[in-house]
Amino acid sequence: MTSIQKAACIGGGVIGGAWAARFLLGGIDVAMYDPHPEAKRIVGEVIANAERAYAMLTMAPLPPKGTLTFYPTIEEAVEGADWIQESVPERVDLKRSVITQIDAAANPEALIGSSTSGIMPTDLQRDMKHPERMFVAHPYNPVYLLPLAELVGGMKTSPATLELAKARLAPIGMVGVILKKEIEAFVGDRLLEAVWREGLWLIHDDICDTETLDDVIRYSFGIRWAQMGMFETYRIAGGEAGMRHFLAQFGPCLSWPWTKLTDVVDLDDALVDKIAGQSDAQSGARGIRELERIRDENLVGIMQALKGADGGKGWGAGKILAGFEKHLWSQGGAKSGGRVAEPDYSTPLRLVYTKVSPAWVDYNGHMTEHRYLQVFGDTSDALLRLIGVDFAYVEAGHSYYTVETHIRHLGEAKLGQRIHSTLQLLSTDDKRIRFFTTIHDSETGDALATAEQLMLHVDSKAGKSVGAPAEVLDRLQPIAQAHARLTEPEGTGRFVGQKR
Repeated sequence: MTSIQKAACIGGGVIGGAWAARFLLGGIDVAMYDPHPEAKRIVGEVIANAERAYAMLTMAPLPPKGTLTFYPTIEEAVEGADWIQESVPERVDLKRSVITQIDAAANPEALIGSSTSGIMPTDLQRDMKHPERMFVAHPYNPVYLLPLAELVGGMKTSPATLELAKARLAPIGMVGVILKKEIEAFVGDRLLEAVWREGLWLIHDDICDTETLDDVIRYSFGIRWAQMGMFETYRIAGGEAGMRHFLAQFGPCLSWPWTKLTDVVDLDDALVDKIAGQSDAQSGARGIRELERIRDENLVGIMQALKGADGGKGWGAGKILAGFEKHLWSQGGAKSGGRVAEPDYSTPLRLVYTKVSPAWVDYNGHMTEHRYLQVFGDTSDALLRLIGVDFAYVEAGHSYYTVETHIRHLGEAKLGQRIHSTLQLLSTDDKRIRFFTTIHDSETGDALATAEQLMLHVDSKAGKSVGAPAEVLDRLQPIAQAHARLTEPEGTGRFVGQKR
């Protein structure tokens, strides 16, 4: 089976807790072992941040959240798990001992991943009875948002294990990249260490302070790297002649004495004090949890922007997010293959619940116009899924297209405000669905905006309207009959500029 059925996290904290959050929000039950006396609080805070981030990240229907259970021993935690993630402190002897305990107690078929940032998997699997199923699954913080895991096998790791691990990560929105051979610190941390080392020298030599150095990264190549990496960025820099021209032009610079990458800076007390003081001046006024939330909001905004790139196919991390959402929509939020419970037809359907995220607001702190349209679109999509027009239906070549929309803005949705939508069918036939959607303030129930829309059933391949099949109309009819007994909502039939 390629999907994870039950996960075990050995070691909580920032990384282990974030792995747990990724699994839980993917609908997977998690068993946790961490002897730290504050483990439940620490992990709980990480999960709370993850839930906040996911509420901003996607409108796709998440599966029912998994259950988190703490256990007093490693043996109890790993029982029945098919993915076990070790995230204990970065010491070879400790990690090797813990992984050996996991190996002795776990199902022989269970995958065992280590979150180590640089220890060779061969060193970690030395004393295992089943080393073929152990590998490094090195994530990036925060694990619940950043989709990458470097998958690195040791000398005794089965190639099939790495392929299976890659397949099991995909349904929870992660992409596993398999390294061809093991090396200390893998790929990502080796690149980061090179930049970090040079950064320490720049601070040591008083070339700049920590804030200036961070500004150089985030206002220039950091943005480029976020969407195109290093080599693709440099390919563009080579112009029409491409990478060969870039290497010919800038390759000789590598021999110039620009950097101190081979020199190790002495982190003596004076340098530590300098860096710590500058870092405190830069961002010390904010607590760690506040900085984490700001980081998450920024990452969500970047990933959502990248999701819309390349004609909506997505680019970089946005492409991974688009694929994750495609999977979620195809599942429809159903649990164990069952259908989501249908809403009450005797009232306007409540179909979307969300919160106004920082990525949704303008300079006034109000939700932007296109986000209102997004909520209306998400509501109509929810209606379509309810009547069987799901992802598979659309892939088969038929769908409903919106042909008319009239929106009224009645109030202001503001940052952090919880909102929900209701939808009332006004009329239907074999080709058309006309409905009225209202966005409400979830606390007061006040109407913030309304939209009257007309959708037309089409044959996407033929590019023309056609009648919907009986199975769709049969699911639509009970809603239409129930809503025909409702009072027509205020605002239907209005046009732009009409007096109130």
